[in-house]
Amino acid sequence: MSSVAQFRQDFPEFGNTTTYPDSSVSFWMGIAVSLVNPDRWGVLTDQGIELVTAHHLVLAQRDQAAAAVGGVPGEVKGPTASKSVDKVSVSYDTGAVTLTDAGFWNLTTYGVRFMTIARAMGAGGMQL
Repeated sequence: MSSVAQFRQDFPEFGNTTTYPDSSVSFWMGIAVSLVNPDRWGVLTDQGIELVTAHHLVLAQRDQAAAAVGGVPGEVKGPTASKSVDKVSVSYDTGAVTLTDAGFWNLTTYGVRFMTIARAMGAGGMQL
């Protein structure tokens, strides 16, 4: 099973132990173990656990950042489709990078990666 140290090696963007303390990584890894079935994921089990962990860490950090400035932690927000500042605006085609019926997992790139692999795990054999 993957460890906190292995997770940080595989996902160096979570290397800041102040922003992402070991206790938070361990907490979400513990939840992820329940969501990733090793009988189905096989050799990719650790990767699935790490993607679930990364997904939840990003969402938790968003909540902490919102609370730090007086916002509401846990407020549900979808992917940013457009943003304007003064005379500059930008928009994104979120439909191009979200998965149909993936809901909550579409809130981070880690969730999208997880669901992409999870769906392949249930696809069964392929014949060419």
